[in-house]
Amino acid sequence: MSPKNVVFKKICKDKSVGVYMGKRDFVDRVDSVDPVDGVILIDPEALQGRKVFVTLSCTFRYGRDDMDVMGIVFRRELYLSTRQVYPPLQDLEKGIHTRTQARLLRKLGDNAYPFFFEFPDNLPCSVALQPAPHDVGRLTALTHYFHYSSARSNRSSVKLMLRKVQYAPEGPGGPAPSVETTRDFVMSDKPLHVKASLDKELYYHGECVKVHVSVTNSSNKNIKNIIVSVDQVSTVVLYSNDSYVKSVAIEEYGDSVPAGGTLDKVYTLLPLLANNRERRGIALDGKLKHEDTNLASSSIIKEGVLKEVMGIMVSYRVMVKLIVGGSVEVGLEVPFRLMHPKPDMEEEMVFQEFKRSYLKGIVGEDEDEEGNVSGGDDMAPKEK
Repeated sequence: MSPKNVVFKKICKDKSVGVYMGKRDFVDRVDSVDPVDGVILIDPEALQGRKVFVTLSCTFRYGRDDMDVMGIVFRRELYLSTRQVYPPLQDLEKGIHTRTQARLLRKLGDNAYPFFFEFPDNLPCSVALQPAPHDVGRLTALTHYFHYSSARSNRSSVKLMLRKVQYAPEGPGGPAPSVETTRDFVMSDKPLHVKASLDKELYYHGECVKVHVSVTNSSNKNIKNIIVSVDQVSTVVLYSNDSYVKSVAIEEYGDSVPAGGTLDKVYTLLPLLANNRERRGIALDGKLKHEDTNLASSSIIKEGVLKEVMGIMVSYRVMVKLIVGGSVEVGLEVPFRLMHPKPDMEEEMVFQEFKRSYLKGIVGEDEDEEGNVSGGDDMAPKEK
């Protein structure tokens, strides 16, 4: 059996217009970004001569809904582009179509019209900060939307949430990170030396992070505990430079090293959203529906792009803390990247409805729009 390539569809409330898209995740490869392409299927009788427009937008929002009444919610439209799809402004036969569009046009018939957008080079990827269980409404997020509508009718309007993601660059990553430090203590002739290193610089979501810790305690102090954690650092660079540092994986084994002793040990950590569902402020890789969501990937800044326009910057580090004596801490930070591997391409075409977002506490703006319902089978294409 050949692999399947799902085609997502959504129909407006009055069933006059439907959209068909080959994907809702659009990949930023640093040097290029997947175009947003698809097909609009119209019912000429239901439209009654009205025009159909499509819009691609990117919105940054900072603050909770309950802060809106105080006027301290920040919202900015980072990108907005609108185009007319119907009546078409050019001959369909002369247009250049993507492979997905060509297949959809053949399948949907004469009332199907293609659309095409290209993301700007400096547009950030989709990121959302996870709410606490009791939070309601929209929270801090960088969200991409696709919106189609016919003039003078809200019932012929639908807003869809898309996601701009970044996969790990091809080829080997950077050198394996390693950090070491030496700490001198009062009343101790010799120092404490600590080294922490990783197997590699780039890890994939769901992959264990192995931390090699080497301790040479030549001092006269006793190390009472060693704590190893993976920290996610999210910085809101567009609005306030607020930073959220969250430990997404932590291990505290109670290892001790006496004065004059040594330790060589490998600690294994697994950073997963599944272990951090209830924690506010965890950065997520956008959100489309509950099972699609994961920890946000490390941000990659393109050359020549100001980091301020990235909205939310995400990075990861391993923290190694040694508790010396009663309360003295000796710490090391080892940076690394956490990203998605490039997926395999799929071939066979299967239709599927757009779904609502199911992540508890997060409501997408598309759910506030009248007519934002999943399409039924009324406009489903007939097999030829």
